[in-house]
Amino acid sequence: MKKEEYSYPYRFIHHLHTVDRHRYEVMKNCFACGLYEQGLTHDLSKYSPSEFWVSVKYFMGWCSPYMKEKQIKGYSLGWLHHKGHNRHHWEFWYDMIDGRWVPIKMPYRYVVEMVCDRVAASKVYQKDKYTEESALNYFLSRKDKEYMHPDTARELEKILRHIAVHGEAETFAILKRNLKNNYIY
Repeated sequence: MKKEEYSYPYRFIHHLHTVDRHRYEVMKNCFACGLYEQGLTHDLSKYSPSEFWVSVKYFMGWCSPYMKEKQIKGYSLGWLHHKGHNRHHWEFWYDMIDGRWVPIKMPYRYVVEMVCDRVAASKVYQKDKYTEESALNYFLSRKDKEYMHPDTARELEKILRHIAVHGEAETFAILKRNLKNNYIY
């Protein structure tokens, strides 16, 4: 059976499981970094009707359903809702200034949550193929950094490189210390 041919009950159950597993992985990462409230509230919008039902419809299991919706429709209403309600996405941090859309430097706590999110997403979607280089490789393979605030892109890459070389445990301990000391990048 092709992934696009999964039955509705299958897509519903497996999408719910994917969201729950992702949130659990992010929560573990956020807790390791000292972001307890963000860990508990991460991606709650994924359970909202505007995100949940479209994600069930386009569920594939190996990547975000929003990618499939974009491929078919040219845009994703679910993604537009999601990025507009979750500060850990760099796309949230855009504003119109002097008639131009410009990226805004993300507060450090949301950069850390974005790292936790990317590591968790890599684990959930790559399963046994996940390595501590996975989130960095994903970042480097995309053009996102061209649209982020330059300071945010540099900090994100620096943290992902640290994970790739020194591992999650050491990196998350440093991030926790940075947050406790009100580190500003």
